[in-house]
Amino acid sequence: MAEESHVSVLDDPLGPALDESEVSERTYFITRRIFLTVLAAIFAIAFASLGVQITGLIGSDGVYPVQPYLDAVAGEYGAERFRLIPTVGWLNASDSALTKYCLLGFAFALLAMAGVLVRVTLLTCWALYLSLFHLGRDFLGFQWDILLLETAFLAVFLAPSRLFPRISKDDSVPMAPLWLLRWLLFRLMFSSGVVKLGDGTWRELTALNVHYETQPLPTMIGWYVHQLPDWFHSASVVGMFAIELVVPFLIFLPRTFRAIGCVIMVGFQLLIIATGNYCFFNWLTIALCLLLLDDDHWRAMMPEWLERFVQLPEGLKPAGRIKRALHVTLAVPILILSIVPMSRLVDSELSFLDPLRRVYRETTPFALVNGYGLFAHMTTVRPEIEIQGSDDGETWMPYRFKWKPGPLDARPRVVAPHQPRLDWQMWFAALSPRRPPQWFDGLLFRLLQGEPKVLAFFTENPFPEEAPRYARAMYFEYAFTDFEVRRVTGNWWNRSEVGVYRLPVSLR
Repeated sequence: MAEESHVSVLDDPLGPALDESEVSERTYFITRRIFLTVLAAIFAIAFASLGVQITGLIGSDGVYPVQPYLDAVAGEYGAERFRLIPTVGWLNASDSALTKYCLLGFAFALLAMAGVLVRVTLLTCWALYLSLFHLGRDFLGFQWDILLLETAFLAVFLAPSRLFPRISKDDSVPMAPLWLLRWLLFRLMFSSGVVKLGDGTWRELTALNVHYETQPLPTMIGWYVHQLPDWFHSASVVGMFAIELVVPFLIFLPRTFRAIGCVIMVGFQLLIIATGNYCFFNWLTIALCLLLLDDDHWRAMMPEWLERFVQLPEGLKPAGRIKRALHVTLAVPILILSIVPMSRLVDSELSFLDPLRRVYRETTPFALVNGYGLFAHMTTVRPEIEIQGSDDGETWMPYRFKWKPGPLDARPRVVAPHQPRLDWQMWFAALSPRRPPQWFDGLLFRLLQGEPKVLAFFTENPFPEEAPRYARAMYFEYAFTDFEVRRVTGNWWNRSEVGVYRLPVSLR
């Protein structure tokens, strides 16, 4: 698995034929610094995004309060709860504490961005985000949340040990953590391609005919791409399969192939960013892609004035025996554990893996190794839930979310890298009309109370003077308009009423 830290360009079949005296050593100091800075910036975004929502989501007066959950788990599991749910919330899960955890994580992320004691600051970010991940439950149960945790854990071992940033004095870049992060990128991309093979719309090359309008939070560009002909969408599916199933194997080839793979996968992520809102997920994937480049790649792209300021260490020293042993001790268990999620892509009934699965389940609370794969089953229609309030049970007024589709003339907007987590969960709730999630009645309850922290999730309060007596939820089906309809009506959406999602409820 390990790659030599000093690789000659003569080993690269696509590299220039140079005399041995012209051979340069392949290093990853610039690569590491850029990756860790981007990762820290993503942490800052994640903590800031969550911080402005957290009390309205899981606070004492939020949609889905966390304290009753913690009390129930403590009563059921006793001391075992600390292993099952590793979180600082056991010490304090008050509204002020939840906000402070986000602020503290944001502050440590800024320190990591500045390169200050990166190992410690990243480890602290990981621990705080893991705590919030468990406290948030449904609202933090997304694949990018576990990807951020897994990436950060490995990045701790990649980071230099210096107190203050200075590339020219950095420690040598350990190859085992670097390759573990590349292996994570491979698992993420390849798994995302394999899971789609089980869905008929992907196999029939029709998934992208509907994807842009049925994804959780489309963008305006997504509306325009949706208008393109079917042959374009079918060709896009073929390209997607090539990028997710073939290109990841370039990760394991010589450096020129890795650079080509990096460019292709980064371009793919940028296209996704343009057509959909997936918070920091695609930026985190791009950060992992950057690990496929070495310092010579970066220096070749730098203007001369900037290159003069980037001084690499001289007289490189290999890592000591203790560090190498530590990295091997880290790499072997993670590689072995990663067999479990990868095996699910082939056959989940492989009985000889049962002992390994038991170990994997024991590590699950720490999100050290995870399974990935978005849009394994394409949603072919777009159901939407509209929450309404009424004073008399006859006249109903809608509550408009800030980001998810509502008014037909509301242009789909860009909100990423911020993630409005209630808007996202409303999309999932609409996919299961017969089984509303546990938090849904809590949302209606807070609206009937007129709770300001929950009303903040909406564009405006349709009952500014007094909370409504009744609340209900109606079920609609949305679809993008076309150019002609939009020219005539100004609408980006069509919709038709399907029925009632939640019958009227009242505090009385």
